[in-house]
Amino acid sequence: MKAVGIIAEYNPFHNGHLWQVEQARKKSGCDAVIAVMSGNFLQRGEPAAFDKWLRAEMAVRGGVDLVFELPSVFAVRSAQFFAAGGVRLLAALGVVSHLSFGAETADLKVLGAAASAMMQDRTLQTLRGHMKTGIPYAKALCLSVTEATGIDEATLSSPNNILAIEYLKAINTYAPALVPIPVARRQSQYHDTEIVANIASATAIRRTLETEQRITGAIARAVPATTLNIIKKALASGQGPSRWSRLSPLILYLLRTLPCETMEKTPDAGEGLHYKLAECAMRASDVDELLELVKSKRYTRTRLQRILIHLLLGTQKEELASWDEAGPLYARTLAFNERGRVLLKEIAQSTSLPLVAKTTKVLDSRRRNRCELSSFERMLAIDTLAGDIFGFTLANSRWHAGGQDFLRSPSYIPFPQEGV
Repeated sequence: MKAVGIIAEYNPFHNGHLWQVEQARKKSGCDAVIAVMSGNFLQRGEPAAFDKWLRAEMAVRGGVDLVFELPSVFAVRSAQFFAAGGVRLLAALGVVSHLSFGAETADLKVLGAAASAMMQDRTLQTLRGHMKTGIPYAKALCLSVTEATGIDEATLSSPNNILAIEYLKAINTYAPALVPIPVARRQSQYHDTEIVANIASATAIRRTLETEQRITGAIARAVPATTLNIIKKALASGQGPSRWSRLSPLILYLLRTLPCETMEKTPDAGEGLHYKLAECAMRASDVDELLELVKSKRYTRTRLQRILIHLLLGTQKEELASWDEAGPLYARTLAFNERGRVLLKEIAQSTSLPLVAKTTKVLDSRRRNRCELSSFERMLAIDTLAGDIFGFTLANSRWHAGGQDFLRSPSYIPFPQEGV
């Protein structure tokens, strides 16, 4: 059985994602769809609206056959590391022949030219020159690639195009046999904040949920019925949507008490930023005020949010660098259907990665907190810590209890019966 891979966040799974899954299956001619999905914290350094178990279930009920978790050490990163982690995990499974991704510009010639330019020494030299002027990395990179290729900056700065280009770079570097399949976004754009059609951005759906705290007709139009049912149950039990602000006490406590030398070891927190974070944490009353005080042209809100999540998780620069070199060290299953069950058996025969279903067979909470861990165990431990912290972002204190990653197993979701 051959599979087409998708790297996603599904925050939440909506009609645009459903369209991409259908197109990926159709254009690749593959038997199955495998998704590698961010866990409880996302690429922009924010908590997901709903936990990874619910979002994985949304995906499988929406047509994905098998969902693996992208380890947090790759998921909560800038586009290049997020893409590389996802591509390397899919390639390591041994059954994925194609990679499908959404893009505002679904033109492989244009995207491929940009990816090639980004890998050239001349472009990297230009990039370093632009960054010396103090502009953010993403902006500097767009300018450098525009100068090298003539591709307009608007194309290069579109969020899904940025990821698409990084996927192509990662394929060239780590998985040249993977066949890329771009799928054009339909109707909505990534940053749209209002639902105006049956395909809307995840941003618009989340904004409406956060504002209304209930299911509206607009949300019902923009997501599959299966996603709608899961969201309804989550809202009723206080299992979402999450709120960043609920992490304010934890974040401010850490910033006010951790030694600056410890904070300096947090990814991206160098160049004196750790001093500014500590200083502003004394003046801020919540995390949003903190971000407003610290952000600058060089340190965007997204970059700062990622730093704060890594601070909570205790991730350090040196270990992150070693994992960037090694790639994902396991494939952790979140949800699957019957076709996914067959795939898992085939993957077990074709991959060199350990397959993790029940976390306690590899790591338990006592060992996590009291023992020296291997690199593999440490990467997995960070995913479990992310689950423990994510619980505090939810309204119902029932979900504040830790250890969910040690208690929950992957969800098996049978195919729907005819007429049901």
